[in-house]
Amino acid sequence: MRELLDYEKMVRTIRRISHEIIERNTNLHNVVFLGIKRNGVPLAKMISKNIEDFENIKMECYELDISGYRDDKKIDTFERLSIDVTNKTVIVVDDVLFTGRTVRASMDAIVDLGRPEKIQLAVLIDRGHRELPIRADYVGKSIPTNFGEKIIVSFSGNKGVFILNKEEI
Repeated sequence: MRELLDYEKMVRTIRRISHEIIERNTNLHNVVFLGIKRNGVPLAKMISKNIEDFENIKMECYELDISGYRDDKKIDTFERLSIDVTNKTVIVVDDVLFTGRTVRASMDAIVDLGRPEKIQLAVLIDRGHRELPIRADYVGKSIPTNFGEKIIVSFSGNKGVFILNKEEI
C-alpha cells in the first residue's frame, strides 16, 4: 500500500475544491450537496462545512443511495431521498471517479427527485478508465492508475489516500 495523499494534504485539497465551488456558483442558496453513499458522504459534509465556514451560509447536504439505480448490481430495497431538487444546482460528491457508472446511476436517482437547474460533480480523486462520457467539474487530484489497482480514501483516523496494487487487494 502506497500513500498518495497524507491527511493534511487531503484536507487542503478539499478546501481548494470548496473554494472552486464558491467561485463557480454565484447563488450558493440554490446549491444542494448529494454525497454518494459511503465515502461520498463524509467528503460532501466536509465540503459543505467548509463553504458554511467560508461564506457564513447554511448548506443543504444529503446522503444519496444509488444502489437501486446501478446497472451492474441492482438492489430492490434501498433508501430513497424525499427532497425536491427542481431548479437547484445539485453537486454530486464522491471520493473516487473511475468508470463513471456510479455517477450515471446518481444522475438517474437525481432525476427521480426533480428537474435540477444543473448537476455538477466533485471528486477527490479522478483515476481515469472511463467507460462512460463523464467528467468531474471539481477534481482534487488526477491520479492515473492501472486498471487492477484500487484507490482507498480514509476520512477517519487522519489517514488520507492510498493505492493498492493487485497483490494487496
